[in-house]
Amino acid sequence: MQVWHFTEMPYPHLPALDTLSTMWVTLPNRLFDPKIGADLYQRYLDEYVIADELGFNLMVNEHHQTATCLNVAVPLSAAILARQTRRGRICVLGNPVANRGDPIRIAEEMAMIDCISRGRLDAGFVRGVPYEIFAANTNPTQTVERLWEGVDLIVKAWTSPEPFNFEGRFTHRRAINVWPRPYQVPHPPVWITGSSDFGAIAKIAGRGYVFATFLQPFEKVREMFDVYRANYRDRGLPGGGGTAFMPLVYTADSEPEAESGARELAWYLNNKVEPQFQNPPGYVPIELNVKALQGTYRGRTAAMRAQTLEVQQEKGVIMFGTPDQVAHQIRRFHERVGGLDHLLMMQQAGHLDHTRTVRSMTLFAREVYPQIKDLPGIRQRAANPAAE
Repeated sequence: MQVWHFTEMPYPHLPALDTLSTMWVTLPNRLFDPKIGADLYQRYLDEYVIADELGFNLMVNEHHQTATCLNVAVPLSAAILARQTRRGRICVLGNPVANRGDPIRIAEEMAMIDCISRGRLDAGFVRGVPYEIFAANTNPTQTVERLWEGVDLIVKAWTSPEPFNFEGRFTHRRAINVWPRPYQVPHPPVWITGSSDFGAIAKIAGRGYVFATFLQPFEKVREMFDVYRANYRDRGLPGGGGTAFMPLVYTADSEPEAESGARELAWYLNNKVEPQFQNPPGYVPIELNVKALQGTYRGRTAAMRAQTLEVQQEKGVIMFGTPDQVAHQIRRFHERVGGLDHLLMMQQAGHLDHTRTVRSMTLFAREVYPQIKDLPGIRQRAANPAAE
């Protein structure tokens, strides 16, 4: 099992949350202090360098028009880490292909980062959360098609030895000829996120890409991973595909300190979004809207966010405790979901300060990871069915 350090680089210095109607789209930027923001950028990047030194891989993402994530341009943060770190892989998860107008620009950015890092890039692609439809001014009914057209074009651009033209539904280019080519051959590992579309998960698996999902209860994760495993085909790509899950993780010397740290991380689960931004028409299929109204659509919903810390821990959304307790929770989650290859850990959120963040990271690296690193993922299970 591979482990990854992650933070969304939050800006928590806001008025009391109960006085705000939203933390997305229309939160006034007058609440952002550039001097505080500059300090936070330096701090979060320093923590990624420390994570690299501790033996973690590194994951970065981007969001827009929100205080929950100051990382608004994931190629920039990934490029900085490509130059400042030496050991860990760097996963961009991801490039919001559906909301960016030029997939070829993304192909160039990722190839450049792969070269700077000497082949340490994992290139992830995302459809984008519904709130960002408004920030990007895109059509919610087209985001799935834009995602797949963009991903296919990027992979073709990475692997074509000669210039070519492309006429798609959304992209029209007379001459595509990506310089530089990626460092990895034929291209960096490709990751794609998802949660509710089993057809998309099957498509990801069939292409040998990594499938990742975030903050879901273990029952839902098992359903998704089962679909992935049933459709997985090893295409001989770097990394070999696999499954990934992101929980909030806090490791401490004592149970009281662990619970305190977990409650700080839970700030991330309480980000508020006004209802008009939560479900743009056409973003999800009609049948999922029906299930949501019936209360049968489980997952990363307001209901899970509203649960107690103890329920969130039981479901695997938050993992916290002493090193042995955290290792036990990871092993339990691994068994419940049928195995996974990558644990993407949000180890910093909200007001969790630098000292406590680094202490948690250090305890995990030294005392938790040795206990769980040999847990098998899809590649080991495919090679050794007896591991099932």
